[in-house]
Amino acid sequence: MLCRALLALLALCLFAASTAAEVTVYTAKLIRTMEPAMPTATAVAVEDGRIVAVGDLESLAPVLRIKGGHIDRQFEDRIVVPGFIDPHVHPSLPAVLTQLPFLAPDDWSLPTGKFPGAKTPEAYRQQLTALAAAHTDTAVPFIAWGYHPLWHGEIWREDLNDWFGEQPVIIWHRSFHEVIGNDAAWTMLGVTAEDAAQTHDASWERGHFYENGLKAVFGSFQFLLEPARYGKGMQNFLAMMHQSGVTTALDMGTGVFGNPEQEMAGIRAVAETYPVPSRIILTPVILDFISRGVGPEEALAQVRTWQDQNSDRVSVGNHFKLMLDGAIFSGLSQFGPPGYLDGHEGVWMAPRDITADYARTFWNAGFQLHAHANGDAATSWFIELLDQLLTESPRADHRMTLEHFAYSTEDQTRQLKALGALVSANPYYHYILSELYAETWLGPDRAEQMVRLGSLERAGIPVGLHSDSPMAPLSPLTLMWAASARETIGGEQGIASEALSREAALRAVTIDAAWILGEEDNLGSIRAGKIADFAVLDGDPLTVPNEALRNIDVIATVFAGKPYPVTTRLPQ
Repeated sequence: MLCRALLALLALCLFAASTAAEVTVYTAKLIRTMEPAMPTATAVAVEDGRIVAVGDLESLAPVLRIKGGHIDRQFEDRIVVPGFIDPHVHPSLPAVLTQLPFLAPDDWSLPTGKFPGAKTPEAYRQQLTALAAAHTDTAVPFIAWGYHPLWHGEIWREDLNDWFGEQPVIIWHRSFHEVIGNDAAWTMLGVTAEDAAQTHDASWERGHFYENGLKAVFGSFQFLLEPARYGKGMQNFLAMMHQSGVTTALDMGTGVFGNPEQEMAGIRAVAETYPVPSRIILTPVILDFISRGVGPEEALAQVRTWQDQNSDRVSVGNHFKLMLDGAIFSGLSQFGPPGYLDGHEGVWMAPRDITADYARTFWNAGFQLHAHANGDAATSWFIELLDQLLTESPRADHRMTLEHFAYSTEDQTRQLKALGALVSANPYYHYILSELYAETWLGPDRAEQMVRLGSLERAGIPVGLHSDSPMAPLSPLTLMWAASARETIGGEQGIASEALSREAALRAVTIDAAWILGEEDNLGSIRAGKIADFAVLDGDPLTVPNEALRNIDVIATVFAGKPYPVTTRLPQ
């Protein structure tokens, strides 16, 4: 009996050994681990999707001797860093907008082509006219994304009527939060003056729907969500992730189009079968529930049911997003005194008491709260709300995160630090907006201090860098450059003291971004036990000159230990 038992045990061990995944040791010119105890290495061993050991070939020899495996040298002349993390994206926005031509102040390179920017009213009209003339699908209006009045001049319904006559034309604001159309476009979509009268955020005279007004009429844009069109757009988004080295992204607003279950199904339909895997974490947003008349407790119950469908590629996390003020690109953010210099005012996205009710419900359920806050008045509200939640229900590791951080004060940095807040910032705001906002809305002092990342680094506040794609290119290397070089779209040098150090910028798209996701035990650095997600680069993001940082080529991603070369690059 004993002999048979030993033979059975031996057979079981041999079977386990034969079915276990083989160890692969990837070599590299340099591995930036983002681990202080071992900041650099030249080899990493992976097995079953996780990291077994990190070091060099000599130090990893025992791993191969004990476990077996092989050495893979395909990256031996490359730089390996943790798989990039974008902690604030909207997969459905690129899925919708990459169906359209881009015509913005800045240049764009997308899987669908290269779209040069227009920085003057004359250039915008000329390029818009050419793009509209090339539009051949008469079943839908011509739509171009990227309009901004500070560059392109004021354009309203009557202007588009004069320019395009009976051709249905819509210009979509650079913020995504506004659209302007001519008579032919609104007639085609069935939008009427009565629709505009139902919301404060619309002007029928101008053909203008913005913020909640756009949300109210988005049902007329359902052709953009048709499975074939949306699916192709989602493929564009996933290609953008891969080509920029992003292996994990945190969505920040599932339900922006009013049907969260349809949106999640559309994302899953493409992401679950896309040949290059990635990890997308979806975040429910307060405005979706308010618009559908779903109260806080029912909203929490809905989110719990959505989480039952989680997979390795697409999941609904324990995150919930609040919306405080309006869009920074639209000039609808909320600023404290002296406000906007031209006297216009921003908007609040939801009443304070209702916002507090949702925040309290999800806070007490253990969710991590994120709050869209651009202006310093919105940052003040964020601080007040967090202080209130901590007073009512103290939490030692709440990680409540301020999203965007367009403008704030040094005093607010200290207050955020005292309350244990995190910041997920968009450094591209300073690059694209600071020059014109200095001249028009904020004045030079506040505009030059937009996205004050240096103050966060000095205070020791964990910060992530996000694209909010397409508010910025879905490119962590571009975000690193914007945060550390702190240049403007006109080539001017910003305030050096508010730049991030290069190392902090790399942390902000790796380990500190993982901290914002609550996934630091699995992602964000290269150490034994973590998931083997890497970005493989042709240059070192910590040592290349500033002008080269955003142009580093991404050679491949490694997702859960398997390599996926970038075979198609974004147009240069």
